[in-house]
Amino acid sequence: MNTGYFVTATGTDVGKTFVTALLVKKWRDSGIDAGYYKAALSGAEFRDGKWVAGDADYVKRIANLSDSQEQLVSYVYKEAVSPHLAARKEENPVELTKVQADFNAACSRHEFIFAEGSGGIICPIRYDDQKVFLEDIIKTVNFPILVVTTAALGSINACVLTVEYARSRGLDIRGLIVNRYGSSGNLEMEDDNIRMMQDLTGLEILAKVKDGDADLGVQPF
Repeated sequence: MNTGYFVTATGTDVGKTFVTALLVKKWRDSGIDAGYYKAALSGAEFRDGKWVAGDADYVKRIANLSDSQEQLVSYVYKEAVSPHLAARKEENPVELTKVQADFNAACSRHEFIFAEGSGGIICPIRYDDQKVFLEDIIKTVNFPILVVTTAALGSINACVLTVEYARSRGLDIRGLIVNRYGSSGNLEMEDDNIRMMQDLTGLEILAKVKDGDADLGVQPF
């Protein structure tokens, strides 16, 4: 049975790539051969004459992975738009058979895999004659979810809605990771938001990560 977690977030730019990199690094630093996989990435960066999957490249550098970009990401799109639109414009739609094959290959290379999602929990991955959403990717890899959130103003609503949507789709949620803890400058609000997110979802806060952290701050779970 494959072992790992699927990392999603309460929205775009919540910092799930930053958190995922710390997760992979922590597992590897703890002696677990952890790897990384992402089905679709939009908004590639043009560097030295080639398109680079920035998210995957960041995780690769932080966690010291040897995998190639092609092994880390199945579909890399240039434009920074929703994957379904980027795929349509580049005429390269996501095929779940390729996702499954590439994911299986990642699992064969590593003992533990962190699969990172695109955008938030309802992100459309393909929307033409076939409809593929992030939940279909999660079900393909068949991992429990880690939800990355912040504790900023509005985080209670975003977190609870994400969790409830995931549960309505029959997805297994392992817990919450709070990113950018303390960045608002109002710890009273953030700590109360964290307590509310725990209470309203019934989920454990697995880690609280601050901007600039180089370590997850907790042991592998």
